Amino acid sequence: MSGHHDAVPIHNPSGLHARPAVKITKLAKSFPGTLEVSLSADGPWVDAKSMVRVMKLRAGHGSVLHVRGDDAAGVAALADLARRDFDEGPQES
Repeated sequence: MSGHHDAVPIHNPSGLHARPAVKITKLAKSFPGTLEVSLSADGPWVDAKSMVRVMKLRAGHGSVLHVRGDDAAGVAALADLARRDFDEGPQES
């Protein structure tokens, strides 16, 4: 897939568990087009709009979440959510 790409280390101590997966899926569904996530730039890639597929990544603390898609705003929003530790921890100032 050509398009936009970003990569973000997962700092959440619990990794990408159920709550962050729901947040990723809900946010991804708010954008048109294709959005995918992976633990490697080479894939395998999964549909970011499918919570089951996102959960199957089993992304632990320290993993790098790769985001790609044909919607620049969607890729940026998903990457920003990951950078904010999925809005689960204390915010850095």
